[in-house]
Amino acid sequence: MVILEVGCGAGNTIFPLISTYPDIFVHACDFSPRAIELVKKHKDYRPDQINSFVCDITLEQLTESVQPSTVDVVTMIFMLSAVAPAKMPLVLQNVRNVLKNGGRVLFRDYAFGDLAQERLMSKGQQISENFYVRGDGTRAYYFSNEYLVDLFSTCGFTVEEICVHNKQVENRSLELVMNRNWIQATFILGSADLQGSNGQHDPNACEDKEDKLTANAPQKKNINEEIDLSEDFNNMFGTSHNLDEAQIIRIKAKGHDFKIKMLTKEYQHTCKLTGLMLWESAQFTCSLLAENPSIVAGRRVLELGCGSAGICSMVAASVAQFVVATDGDVESLDLLRENIASNLEPNLLKRILIMKLFWGDKDDLKAVRELSSDGTGFDCIIGTDVTYNPDAILPLFKTARELISSEDPEAALILCYIQRRVDEDSILTTAMAQGFRLVDKWINGIHESNGIISSWFCGNDVCSAFRNATLSILYFQV
Repeated sequence: MVILEVGCGAGNTIFPLISTYPDIFVHACDFSPRAIELVKKHKDYRPDQINSFVCDITLEQLTESVQPSTVDVVTMIFMLSAVAPAKMPLVLQNVRNVLKNGGRVLFRDYAFGDLAQERLMSKGQQISENFYVRGDGTRAYYFSNEYLVDLFSTCGFTVEEICVHNKQVENRSLELVMNRNWIQATFILGSADLQGSNGQHDPNACEDKEDKLTANAPQKKNINEEIDLSEDFNNMFGTSHNLDEAQIIRIKAKGHDFKIKMLTKEYQHTCKLTGLMLWESAQFTCSLLAENPSIVAGRRVLELGCGSAGICSMVAASVAQFVVATDGDVESLDLLRENIASNLEPNLLKRILIMKLFWGDKDDLKAVRELSSDGTGFDCIIGTDVTYNPDAILPLFKTARELISSEDPEAALILCYIQRRVDEDSILTTAMAQGFRLVDKWINGIHESNGIISSWFCGNDVCSAFRNATLSILYFQV
């Protein structure tokens, strides 16, 4: 059997397929040269079984890399929605040219009525009917059954099966239930007689199929909330990376030399676990702590969302009373344990604890707070690159407020980040609502005062190593 994956990314579908079906041949294309490079670097890549190539399917012909009428199955998974509606027939004609008569297209994409569509509509981000631009510049079309069937039929395909799936994703910390819709279909190239059913099909046959993430969840939603919807689809359809793809990188800071196992950032668009990577803000904060040990010396330190690297927690452990390194993801925590065990001396290992902490989870909060002296809270809470998700800002500050010391007037929450989808005003407004006051800030490398943060840069060249990154630091107390 010959398969073509259109929009293959880094190969998350290709390699499980050839592992399960070793006799198939796979053509794989993507418009991104970097994605194809990653496919070819994969340990299981074999040129005699996989033909991977760069192709902008809206402009270039698949027949330049694939023989006409030789493919049995084409997969189109969350790729056609990124194409302008006027160019969709061109894409399908391109696919048709390489399919055998009777070959199938397996299709899955965004469906009309999805919560993301409602949110984009409310924010005035509509380009044309059912076609929208997201905040990051990418585009998405939301398909109805009728439109999809008509589109494929016009290009010579017959529908074999079509369903709209409804999935409820619950964010318990916000008491929010998000209704996510996607459309899934199988189309056959050729006449309806190939189906053996006289071409009879009800395009709405399974439109109300539901897949609930949380049983008996209350029907609540607010489309005016800024919600990270891409993460929901990663949770539904993403596949975790095999850590055999991880690399060892060397991180140096004053008095410290770490060898960290991690996924490199080239996987940031194909891996749903950002905690398996190391981001600039963590490296920057690591260097600042190494140059300024007084920030954490003798203090009870908590790191929120530390991911799998743990370099800030490891630097802090050398001078702090003790450190609790936390993350909400189990796989990231497993790799974190491995990294800490392989980098710290036994005497420092005694000072650092690793705990699961899902922001807003009462059981996790209780377990972590009990680790502080007599449950009074932590003197210093650190978070690096934990403000990129609009949906997580409120749970972040609620969690920090629950865990910061109420007895130490100098107790601090220190956040370091690169501004992405959440602006400074949103962060500060949420922080103040949870009882925090901003004591000092350092925005995009600009010292606005001769305060606490500016003193951290005296006599060192930490900034020079990160001059190309637009980093910011916020220093809060209660």
